[in-house]
Amino acid sequence: MKSNKIKHFINLKDISGTDLRKIIIDAKQRKKQRKNLNTLEVDKGSPLKGKMLIQMFEKASSRTRISFYLAIKQLGGGTLTLRSNELHLGQGGETIADTAKILSTYGDGFMLRTDSDKKILDFKKHLTIPIINGLSPSSHPTQVLSDIFTVEEIKKKPISRLKICWIGDSNNVLDSLIAASVKFSFRLSIGCPKKFEPKKKVKDWVKKNNKKIYIYNDPKKAVYDADVIFSDKVISLNDKVNKLRKIKHFQKFKIKKELFNHSKKNCIFLHCLPRGDEVEEEVFLGKNSHVWQQALNRVHVQKSILLYCFGKLR
Repeated sequence: MKSNKIKHFINLKDISGTDLRKIIIDAKQRKKQRKNLNTLEVDKGSPLKGKMLIQMFEKASSRTRISFYLAIKQLGGGTLTLRSNELHLGQGGETIADTAKILSTYGDGFMLRTDSDKKILDFKKHLTIPIINGLSPSSHPTQVLSDIFTVEEIKKKPISRLKICWIGDSNNVLDSLIAASVKFSFRLSIGCPKKFEPKKKVKDWVKKNNKKIYIYNDPKKAVYDADVIFSDKVISLNDKVNKLRKIKHFQKFKIKKELFNHSKKNCIFLHCLPRGDEVEEEVFLGKNSHVWQQALNRVHVQKSILLYCFGKLR
């Protein structure tokens, strides 16, 4: 029996800070409890026993696909993974409304990774089950919430007491990180070329919520006194720009070992992957880097996101 109160997970802006904190607390407890369990062993109590998560990918995925598969399995449920070109939605002209009704009949939750923000909202309108945004052009909420979990796990303190820095393009991951800075009240500095600063509507949303982000066109100023440096690929998948020209704009923003001379001594480096030329190998594989721990934590946080959406969060 599906509840009338549907909890979607589309954008961090739309979810209360209290609920986001509950998700992280639950993920911390679940990770601790899995210490001696094998990968496919189910969590105590099988909280999502009998539940089905349908996943659909319109864009390539490694970590999101694997982590959601493991997340639902470890909670006792099952998953079915689809590509849009395998459905009548992509090939036979079936409407989103009709597809949503079918998905709601067969599944208990729907995770969509898409190149269209509108498509997520259209699905939300017609689904009677929760929808989770696995990545869209303007948001990557599951990635960023997991990253907050990782930061607090490593630093052993609330992120509100840390200085966070982003070096790179103003993309969907940064948009979600900006939303998180408002929800979790942490200081966020952004280092990027002037031409690639966050959009006005993003800045206006921050201002509307009586918060502030700090934007610098000098990477050294951006990382000053930072506890964490985040980055992502300069050229994103399906980026419709002059790639050589864009890379040239970001040349002085490449993350090199010397950049950490301007941050705090124990500053860590995180990257949502896959990587490109935006970071030196010495940094990516160095002592400051925690990218593999960051990737692994996607499973734990995804589990708690699923529980939130299914109304089973402790």
